[in-house]
Amino acid sequence: MPDDFGLYLILTDPLAGYEACARAAVLEGVRYLQLRMKKRPEAEVLETALLLRRITAGTGTLFIVNDYLSVARDSDADGVHLGQDDMDLTEARGLWPAPGKVFGLSTHDEEQEKAARALSPGYIGVGPVFATPTKDKPDPVLGLDRMGGIIRSSPLTTVAIGGIDAENLPRVLAHGARNFAVVRAVNRASDPRAAIRRLMDIHRTLAKRGDMPAG
Repeated sequence: MPDDFGLYLILTDPLAGYEACARAAVLEGVRYLQLRMKKRPEAEVLETALLLRRITAGTGTLFIVNDYLSVARDSDADGVHLGQDDMDLTEARGLWPAPGKVFGLSTHDEEQEKAARALSPGYIGVGPVFATPTKDKPDPVLGLDRMGGIIRSSPLTTVAIGGIDAENLPRVLAHGARNFAVVRAVNRASDPRAAIRRLMDIHRTLAKRGDMPAG
């Protein structure tokens, strides 16, 4: 049964700092907090991961490491997120067989979503929904209609991602997204807790009013 949790927060060079953003996420009850530090020395990523692990340990916020399986394992994170060009998900599970860990997977089109079903990831990212500068070589933009089609047809837990912020979030939800990931909408905020709360309030309000399609 697909999971419905709303906001998935990805931290990449946050203006307010990793610690402040992680604490804000925990205080606001964010389900997933991902550390994404591309092209950084592994030791630096591990140091930050250990900090976020201490903050999220024992809370309702699951801590996920992007790409670096060894960092996820060494920090005892709750899981790892892999892209299409990263380590194979089956191989990753073999290298990190600890029970209860979450393995997330990025998908960028209908075929990748269908292929993901056989792997049974904890969730899949679906995007990019909108253009985003967070990747050196961005994948083709899906747009709202294709995003919605992929999400509605998938039996997996899905997370819409790519250029989502408080302004366009209502349209993302109206097109079928149950869960959504943000990067800049919180990382560029001087008050991350307020930014998180705004996004979560939009999600709660639309869900309460019934403006989100049934899953």
